[in-house]
Order: sequence, then C-alpha cells, then structure tokens
Amino acid sequence: MNKVLRLLTIFLQLLAALALAPRAWSAGEPLEPEKAFRMSAAVVAPGRVEVVFDIEKGYYLYHDKFRFEAPPPAQLGPADIPRGEPKHDINFGDVEIHRGRLVLALPVSDASSPLALTVVSQGCADLGVCYPPTPQTVRLDLDRISAPAAAAPAGDESGRIASLLKGAGLWAVLAFFFTAGMVLAFTPCMFPMIPILSSIIVGHGHAITRGRAFVLSAAYVFGMALTYALAGVAAGLSGTLLAGALQNAWVLGSFAGIFVLLSFSMFGFYDLQLPSALQSRMADSANARGGSLAGVLVMGALSALIIGPCVAAPLAGALLYIAQTGNAVQGGLALFVMALGMGVPLVAVGLASRSLLPKSGPWMEAVKKSFGVLLLGVALWMVTPVLPMLALMIAWAALLIVSAIYLHALDPLPAHASGWHKLWKGVGVIALLAGASLLLGALAGSRDPLQPLAVLRGAVGAAPAQATAATVGVPHVKFERVTSLAELEQRLASADRPVMLDFYADWCVSCKEMERYTFADPKVAQRLQNMLLLQADVTASSAEDRALLRRYALFGPPGIIFFDRFGRELKGQRVVGFQDAEQFSAALDRALAS
Repeated sequence: MNKVLRLLTIFLQLLAALALAPRAWSAGEPLEPEKAFRMSAAVVAPGRVEVVFDIEKGYYLYHDKFRFEAPPPAQLGPADIPRGEPKHDINFGDVEIHRGRLVLALPVSDASSPLALTVVSQGCADLGVCYPPTPQTVRLDLDRISAPAAAAPAGDESGRIASLLKGAGLWAVLAFFFTAGMVLAFTPCMFPMIPILSSIIVGHGHAITRGRAFVLSAAYVFGMALTYALAGVAAGLSGTLLAGALQNAWVLGSFAGIFVLLSFSMFGFYDLQLPSALQSRMADSANARGGSLAGVLVMGALSALIIGPCVAAPLAGALLYIAQTGNAVQGGLALFVMALGMGVPLVAVGLASRSLLPKSGPWMEAVKKSFGVLLLGVALWMVTPVLPMLALMIAWAALLIVSAIYLHALDPLPAHASGWHKLWKGVGVIALLAGASLLLGALAGSRDPLQPLAVLRGAVGAAPAQATAATVGVPHVKFERVTSLAELEQRLASADRPVMLDFYADWCVSCKEMERYTFADPKVAQRLQNMLLLQADVTASSAEDRALLRRYALFGPPGIIFFDRFGRELKGQRVVGFQDAEQFSAALDRALAS
C-alpha cells in the first residue's frame, strides 16, 4: 500500500510540474533578494530567538555565509543552523546550501527591548544569478514569547507533498489528494468505520432502496470529510492535531457506550425510537427527507474525530502547507477532497450492505445480530487505549464466547442439518476456542491477544519467575522516554551515536502497528542496536507534548525523526505514518549512512 502511494505521489508531482511549466518558463527575471529569501524572526524562549527563512523555489542560501548583528550591549551566541545539502559550486567549491524553509536558533543575552537584529545572508538562483551578502533587519520585543516555527522537512514524503501543494495548480492538488484518500481508506484507522456505516444501512431494514442507501452513505462520508477539513485547518493553524485531544477515557467511553446501545437494539432487546409525541410531529418531515440524514452526518463527523486521529504522509503534507502559508482555504479544500476519496470505498460498502440484505424473515434477524456483534467489536476497539490489556482480553473473550453460543456452537446438530447450518456451527466452534484461549491466557498472565497461550509454553517445567518472563509475546524494542524539549536537547547533546526519536500515542493504531510488525522484525531490531532510541509519548497531549510536536512540524503520531551523533537532525530522513519492515530497514540504512 505504501509503495502504491509513493508511486502515485511521484506521478502527481510530475503532473504538477507540467502544470507549472508555463509559469516557470515565463519567469525570466530573478527576484529581489528580500523576496527570494524572506526572513522573519521571533522570540521563542527567554534568551532564544528563532530566525526563519522562506526560500523561494529555484533559490538557495549558503550554509556558511550567515552573520548576525545587534547593537550593544546585546550579546549574540553561536547560531544553531541545521545541516544543509551538499552542492558543488563553481564559485566556492564543495559547499552546503539550504532550500525551502530554514529555521535556525540564536542565543541572545544582555539585550534590551526592543532589539534590532540584523541577519546577513548570501545565496543564488538556479538560473545562474548570485547575490551579494544581503542584510535584513527585524525589530523584536524580547518580552513577547511566540511559539516555535514549524520547519518543513523538505526531503521526506510529507515535506515533498507540502511543496507540491504550495507550487502546483489546484486541479493537480485535488487529483493527488482524492486518489491518496482512496488509498488511505484501506489503512487500519479506517476499518472501524465500515461496520458503523453498514449497521446504519442494516438498521433501516430490508425495505431500504438503493438510492436511499446511497444518500445515507454519502451523508456519512460528507460529515467525515467536513470534519477532516475543519479540524485539519484548525490543526494546521494551531500546530496541534485536535483529534488527539478527544482520545481520553470519558470521550471514548461515551462514544463506545453509544455503540453498545446500538448493538443491543440490533439484538432485539429494545427499539431505539423517539418519544411518541416527537415521533408523530416529525414523521412527515422524516419521510420526506428519506431518513435521518442529520443524524448520519453527525455520526460521520464524530467517527472522523474519534476513530481516525492517526497521521499519514498526505495528511501531514496538507497540514504542513497550511502551517507554513496560512492558506487555510486551499489546504482545507485539499483535506476535504482527501476525505471524500477515503469515503469512496465506504459508499461502496453502504450500497453493498443494502444489496446483500435478505427479505424479511429469520435471515434478516441473523444479519442484524451479526452487525450487532461488529458494533460491540468497534466499541471494544475504541476503548483499547484507556483499558488495561487484562480487561480487554477478557472482554474480547466474552464477546467471542457469547457469539459462539448464538451460533449454536454448543448445540447438537439436527439429523438432517443443511450445509449452511454446519458452516455456521463451525464458525461458532472456532469463535468458542478463540475466546477460551484468550480467557485462559489472560488468567495465566499473558498480555498478548495475538498469542494468548504463549505463556503456557514458558510455564511448563519453569519456575514462576521464569514463567512471568515468558509472558512477553512480542519482541520489544527498548526506548528511553523524553517528556520535554529541554530533556530532548540535553539527551541529544550527550549522544555518542545516531539517534532515533519516535513520537507515539496509546490511541495511535499505526504506532502500535510499527511496534508489533516493524520494530519487532529481526533485521530492523539489529539496525536499531546501533542507535540511541528515544520516544516521546504524546498520549496525554499536554503542553510539553504539543511543544515537542511543533518543534519538529508534526501534528500527531506516528512520526520518527533521525539525528546524527552530534544531535543534528538528518534532513529528508524522517518517517511519517506506518512503514513495513522492508521500507523502514531502508530508512534506517540511509540514516546510519548519513
């Protein structure tokens, strides 16, 4: 899936380049240096100024040509300038240069406010025109502390997408994000939306028409898309993925409770209806509208916020563009179209749910109970971040065992049972065995739902302490936690080898995929032994967590940043979103080689 998305990105970048070609050919005159290298500065902490250069496409700045000046008594320390990219220059030989956005830190002491800071830089255009050293002055109020700027990682996938969005034509941008959305629809964060939408269609009964099923599915997808656009624009402007703030026990528990109530109605314990007075007053309008579209739209909006907060490269690229340029209209439109692309498979599922509905009778009741089980599974999946693994394993065991009883796993087969009867009894027996395995493993001390009985292998002939050690079902990479920017900078300063910083959250499905399927791979684990492994757990979305995310232009997990042994970030090497073991091994090789 990631390979398909990468090929799609390359194709659409070429398409955008073709769309931009006439504009590039018409640009014959170089820009003035102040426009080619737009400079701004802000005080981000007491005694610390951040200088930002927004470098136009086709231009670059020399790494070693910066100078900083301020009137006495201000004292300026050595600037922290990120590593640039190598270039052979006809004027200066082998040099380092910077393109795109450059963010550098400058210590300031003994200064009085306001401070007149002058930054001297020198750069060239790819056209062959070079500029003399150019001074730019900005006045700073040292008492006004601003948030750190978001540095665009121009070399990684999300940075390239942000650059594409910044320079390409509107139709190329929309085509890319719509197609990327269709690919993202098959990621784990989207899977729980399938039974939600299907249960909405099934809940309307067998009499629902194909047109009404399409309208309901489209309303659900539109609510999801609207939420992505609004929440994404807010995230881009604020620097924080707002959906992460909703990943707490109260919100997740309340939403899971709604699904439990919906599932019980599927089992026939009760009918969810409006009070009779309201029902009679709204009957005509409800029939005229063909269904409760507002309720379905709200369900789609809430599903996008609660169920799908993980970040992938296309989403990160759009958010980076919004954060860099403040163009919330185009960025929000890109997010809206991306969410519509994610919703195309959901609409197909909604129509399929309608076409698969049988006529009224026992089959219809069996279908409704099946979707009731799926809704209970979604409810358990939602509360996974806030419940201990023991409770989750017991809950999944109970769901499987009770479902097996409904499938007559413990009942004898009739003398002339049909093939379907035997098939569903077999499914029930498998569910019963799986549930019993989870229950036995949980009670024996296992905390791995995929290998619940692994603890019993270690317990045979072993002492209790040895059995406890054998309960680890998945190889685990040991990370050192960092909780603030100051702690991270201190750890980077003392590092004696390359560093990998992993942004993680309990509610991030892709993060747990990386832990189980990528970090646990022997080839990946072998490469990680050569690195210092740091992890920022942003589950709580505290002020320190948000500051760490903003510092590295991330809007949420998963995100992985690489540093060299001197604590400098390796530009263009970061990983945003899930990568399998093969892809991540290649990323580690590049980081270690740098």
